Amino acid sequence: MVMKMQLFYFLFFLVIFGLSCSLVVAQEKAIVSGKILDKKGNPIEAVAIAIMDIPGGVSSDSKGLYKLEIPANQELTLVFSHISFKTKKLSINLKPGEHYNVNPNLEHASTQLQNVTVEDQQTRTTSLTRINPKIVMVIPTASGGVEAIIKTLPGVSSSNELSSQYSVRGGNYDENLVYVNDIEIYRPFLVRSGQQEGLSFINSDMVSSILFSAGGFEAKYGDKLSSVLDIKYRKPREFAGSASISLLGGALHLEGVSKDYRFTYQFGVRQKSTRYLLNSLNTEGDYKPSFTDFQGHITYDVNDEVEISFLGNYAKNKYLFVPLNRETKFGTVNEALQLKIYFDGQELDEYQTFQGALATTVRPNPDLKLKFIAAGFRTFESETFDIQGQYWLDELEKDIGKEEFGEAKLNRGVGTYLTHARNYLDATVFSFAHKGFLYKKNPYLQWGIKGQHEEITDQLNEWNMIDSAGFSLPKTPDSVGYTNPSLQTSRSLELLDVLKTNVNVSSNRMMAYVQNNWAWSTKDTIELTFTGGVRINYWDLNNQTIISPRITFSIKPNWKKDVVFRAAAGLYSQQPFYRELRDLQGVIHTDVKAQESIHMVLGGDYNFKAWNRPFKLVSELYYKHLNNLIPYEIDNVRIRYYANNNAVGYAKGIDLKINGEFVRGVESWVSMSVMKTQEDILDDYYFEYYNQAGEKIIAGYTYDQVVTDSVRFEPGYIPRPTDQRVNFSLFFQDYLPKNPNFKMHLNLVYGTGLPFGPPSFERYKDTLHIPSYRRVDIGFSAQLVSEDSELKAKNPLRHLKSMWVSLEIFNLLGINNTISYLWIKDVTNRQYAVPNFLTSRLLNLKLVTKF
Repeated sequence: MVMKMQLFYFLFFLVIFGLSCSLVVAQEKAIVSGKILDKKGNPIEAVAIAIMDIPGGVSSDSKGLYKLEIPANQELTLVFSHISFKTKKLSINLKPGEHYNVNPNLEHASTQLQNVTVEDQQTRTTSLTRINPKIVMVIPTASGGVEAIIKTLPGVSSSNELSSQYSVRGGNYDENLVYVNDIEIYRPFLVRSGQQEGLSFINSDMVSSILFSAGGFEAKYGDKLSSVLDIKYRKPREFAGSASISLLGGALHLEGVSKDYRFTYQFGVRQKSTRYLLNSLNTEGDYKPSFTDFQGHITYDVNDEVEISFLGNYAKNKYLFVPLNRETKFGTVNEALQLKIYFDGQELDEYQTFQGALATTVRPNPDLKLKFIAAGFRTFESETFDIQGQYWLDELEKDIGKEEFGEAKLNRGVGTYLTHARNYLDATVFSFAHKGFLYKKNPYLQWGIKGQHEEITDQLNEWNMIDSAGFSLPKTPDSVGYTNPSLQTSRSLELLDVLKTNVNVSSNRMMAYVQNNWAWSTKDTIELTFTGGVRINYWDLNNQTIISPRITFSIKPNWKKDVVFRAAAGLYSQQPFYRELRDLQGVIHTDVKAQESIHMVLGGDYNFKAWNRPFKLVSELYYKHLNNLIPYEIDNVRIRYYANNNAVGYAKGIDLKINGEFVRGVESWVSMSVMKTQEDILDDYYFEYYNQAGEKIIAGYTYDQVVTDSVRFEPGYIPRPTDQRVNFSLFFQDYLPKNPNFKMHLNLVYGTGLPFGPPSFERYKDTLHIPSYRRVDIGFSAQLVSEDSELKAKNPLRHLKSMWVSLEIFNLLGINNTISYLWIKDVTNRQYAVPNFLTSRLLNLKLVTKF
């Protein structure tokens, strides 16, 4: 208790120190204020007003009013930006104490062409990347949502189009932070494959801002090792809505504002069924997935200083699967094989999730903002299945000159496997947080504190049984002639991967941070920014306290070329949540400590013009030193931890991205990443065995299996499960030159293969590699109605702002990508890895309207 009090005294000192610095370095100021209107004279809310190249800024209120304090006696560029309007810039130079009035009229952004932004001065000095939310609606992808864009960014990899999960710079899915309106979002616990996953929490119809960092992010963001995705929902300024329907589901969204602009609302409902996609998998059966969610975002301005907001979400996901049969051909030219399986049984998974947050924002004065957030998360998850598969492993005829070419000619094994699960999980998370913002231009102080309580109940009961020509059956050497049952050799059924446990975990966490930002210019107009901060995290389950300092520095030289250089470093520590505590046998280890990562990032960006069009080149070099790692295995999207901090590792690489108007008026980009990540499990080793002839004994191959000698090996550094060395992605847009209402959108992703090995849970054996992931999705869209369309008075479409229809082709090249492997044995006990393929080529038709 004394230790905790000391830590919070230390935090209090940091906050007071930051406040003191803010007052000491205060400089002469001027004030610019006014009212922002559209061309019709209506006030515009949520317009961002900022000084170019200086972090921070203010937003216009519901009446379009704003007030901004700026440095005096300096040539500054005032920027007015809004997602639905064209950006406006104004040069100003005010005297100390001067009060200047600016009332800009903003024009609506074009509805025919995407509004291209390759320059974001407010985030340019940080590790954050701003993404245009409009692209979410047009990028062709099977999973959809904001995550589809994230997967195309440098440093991000994903080899599963059925899942919204992604890994960043060698991290796994559990190492990514996701915030919506400052609320941390949680992913389901029991999901083990992409087809079970359902809808992402983020409703793209409600999004106004997307920020993403692949590493080196600031102290104000949480305690995870890899990345942060920061989403903001918009505050409507008028009644509007959207509706969409496709072969994969539909969505409806409504938003509006009261007459006095004090009350705003957004409601969205989505329904998704991936049955059409799943029917293209190589396992035939009756797929009945149904994923539904309802989301609401409400704000109310009590007065000009106080705002109350609520964000709520309810999701119900159900996945029912009755498999029938499967036929997979695999192997090589010299060894072509075929697996046939006939199934009995079914799988039923259900997930119900409730998440909500009530926030109060207080602005005592224009420079100070205080935010208080009470949030809750509740999930009920069940995973039940009994599936029996009877399989035949055959060798195929490989002689192209024979009529039986490609047909089964020799049976190598016949067997049965049975999988069983009755898994139930209930999780509850409650938190209360405070965030503060003190904006004195230079510096800009932010702080926060959060308390969180978690309760998790987990009932596990699952096992596998594999019978390959009698290997797992009760098999006594001789049972003939026994007359006394007590002398009969006992018969036992051998089960694999048995998990049977009942766990209850209750814990509390305390988190806090403080950070400050300084920006200044030298005499020769070199622009500099520095951000320093520290986080404190305490968890009472393992009784561990962590202090994580982080810094970011940027410099913009006084060059003719528009270049910014950045550097970031910091300690990123991730306390276990629940999955990390549970080992491969289902046992909970409460002594597991936080994993640690030291980030070192050096990067820069360069704004330039080519073909008289704007472009931006971004590059980052990084190195991450990893300590106290918890080794894990990945199967599809299921992560199983060893629940032991017995590994160290590293990740290093380079990320490159160029984006801009490859075609005039629309934004496209190309991303490439080269990365290597390895780990050394400190207490692992293995033996190699040799026979009398000195031959290494390999099960199923070596004739003489009698061991006469052995050698111990320590593997040292081995690839981590996310060691995807090269990633390349391309998002490209084009349109008909004489009719921009007809567009094309191309999404190309390539990633080298991930490591894998036999199902032994011995990481050093994971030396094989899944084939490279290669996928091209393309969409063709036609805008049928726009705001400029001239429709007759009786035409019902006249009420629509826009309507377009698109035809999407998923997996254009028809490549069989592999997500994981099914392991089987033949009569010689030799194991075969049979690939589990992802979806094949499909067409999708989509209709989207906005009103």
